[in-house]
Amino acid sequence: MPLCTLHLLALHPTTPNPLLTFLSTLKSSKLSPLVVSRVARWIILPASLSTEHLLARNISWDLFVILPSTSPLPPNVEQLVQHHWSITAGVPSRLLQDFESKNKKLLHPDAASVPKLSPSDAKETTNSSQNLELSAGLESWIQGLNSKESSGAVSMFNLLAFNPGMKEEYLKYGAAFAKTIGSRHGGNAKIVGNVIKMEGSTDASADGWAEIALAHYPSILHFREMLLSEDYQKVNHAHRVPSLRDTCILMTSELAIEDLVKGSSSGAKL
Repeated sequence: MPLCTLHLLALHPTTPNPLLTFLSTLKSSKLSPLVVSRVARWIILPASLSTEHLLARNISWDLFVILPSTSPLPPNVEQLVQHHWSITAGVPSRLLQDFESKNKKLLHPDAASVPKLSPSDAKETTNSSQNLELSAGLESWIQGLNSKESSGAVSMFNLLAFNPGMKEEYLKYGAAFAKTIGSRHGGNAKIVGNVIKMEGSTDASADGWAEIALAHYPSILHFREMLLSEDYQKVNHAHRVPSLRDTCILMTSELAIEDLVKGSSSGAKL
């Protein structure tokens, strides 16, 4: 099973145009990332695992990068990074085969293949999104997005740790997500993998985490509609919530990186 390394990066703010400088340096390094995505916001915060590294020191993550290797970032790339967290996972080769073209189709789909959104009538929200429900805070944030931001594809980075003996329950959730409750809203688990503790590594980032997943949605509005659906929440609370010892979800946008690069090459101001 091929190994991939998933990186969360906070860039040095003093670097001129830090995002563009990083992207240019990454490209010149000859690395071939599977995913380069701009971090948008936390959907679910980790409760106990990796909290010091993921949440402490007021870190505001800038980028999420997946590399199809376990090699460290090159020194000229690493020097642009202020804070860095990474985790290694074994990903089934079938998911990585022709990943670039499959991912491109997800990010830029034929309009006819995208599930239609239902009328967005007002529905009750929760106090927190920690159980993967639509919180008032998340709803307010979504409503504040402009039309381009709310209509483009998003990628949700998931970390998963399971309660003892409860992995089978999560598999029931995963099967329902793939067949009905997720796919109905355009959800697609485009990368999943088992967390690997690297031999000889002193990095504690893998401790406790069992799996990673990168889930695609046609837009944040499709994700919102899924959270509001009764059939999704029934399966979520029956199988997903009780199976997890800890989890977190970070919303990212690969399209934001594409737009940034296009804007730079056309001479547009940032």
